[in-house]
Amino acid sequence: MRLLKQLVPVAVVAFVGSAIVGAVQGSPFLVLVLGVVTAVLAVFVYARVVRWSERRAPVEVAPQGAARAIGRGALIGVGMFAAVIVNIAFIGGYRVDGLGSVAGAAALFGFMAAAAVTEELIFRGILFRLIEERTGTWAALALTGLLFGLSHLANEHASLWGAIAIAIEAGGMLAAAYAATRTLWVPIGLHFGWNFAAAGIFSTEVSGNGDTEGLLNGVSSGGDLLTGGAFGPEASPYAVGFGLLLTIVFLWLARRRGNLVPLRRGARVDALARLAG
Repeated sequence: MRLLKQLVPVAVVAFVGSAIVGAVQGSPFLVLVLGVVTAVLAVFVYARVVRWSERRAPVEVAPQGAARAIGRGALIGVGMFAAVIVNIAFIGGYRVDGLGSVAGAAALFGFMAAAAVTEELIFRGILFRLIEERTGTWAALALTGLLFGLSHLANEHASLWGAIAIAIEAGGMLAAAYAATRTLWVPIGLHFGWNFAAAGIFSTEVSGNGDTEGLLNGVSSGGDLLTGGAFGPEASPYAVGFGLLLTIVFLWLARRRGNLVPLRRGARVDALARLAG
């Protein structure tokens, strides 16, 4: 019941906000403003429903230190994507043909802010956190990572491999970032930095959602195997490799800080009973 009480209100904000932002795509300024408003409103709603349904302060979205944590996450996300695109460019799969559009980048800033915040609240703040309470960190990471990957199959240029890549490089990495820090601000910043770098800076496709127009006029070419093809660089093995590396680092930090949640004894007994019966 806690899951539904939290998931439904946040999902409604995400759906309505996305629909409104999509309806004003022709106005970059409106997309920027409405995207940021959607992100702020989603955090507010999440905080309220957590306080109401769990009778506790929503410390994972506490405002203290939020800007610094988001900034750290965003720097990691931008740096990670830059490393991916440099490797793709090295094999001839990406090049820059001049400057792109500042207005386009501004609109993408708002769009990606809304997407990063709402997706992190749903997948890490609600699904991962509540599942982790019952199953422990490892099972929750695997399950929510898989769900996160599958959720991208509805995109325009989606592919099964793209969804698998997202599940590994993003679903696991973002859940591990939350486990390591126990704040949603770092995975939100990381998610936003990665997406904005992909679309708003390098003008590549993001998760098969179509062409984007960011600060640079980027041109992708070459074989799909290494570049990610129509799904975008997120389907590149470079992205999977860097995502796995960061996942390992975050899980190491989580273990060092004592943040890994073991499988509860009661849950182990129930699992063994189901296997035996």
